[in-house]
Amino acid sequence: MSDSPEVLLVYMTAPSEDVALSLARSAVGAQLAACGNLVPGIRSVYRWKGEICDDAEFLVLFKTTPDRLDALRMHLVEAHPYDCPEVIATPVVAGHPAYLAWVRENVG
Repeated sequence: MSDSPEVLLVYMTAPSEDVALSLARSAVGAQLAACGNLVPGIRSVYRWKGEICDDAEFLVLFKTTPDRLDALRMHLVEAHPYDCPEVIATPVVAGHPAYLAWVRENVG
């Protein structure tokens, strides 16, 4: 295994299923991510502009490569309705080799 990851998992929250689906479809369509999984039913408690907020959200898990991360992040931030959307990437340190190869093959 090399020092740098070949695949990244990118977390993003969205205020609704429609927004989550639109962002997932546009990212996959532009080959910025190989896949976007929508996870309904999450609840986020956070501080925003001095207030404690408690909101229902959708989580989207994108699979991408390090060389496409910046483009994916910019795409999500520009298209997202939030002022400061969550876009967090973590390395995939292990996985099914055929799946990881599929991710790399499907990211432009």
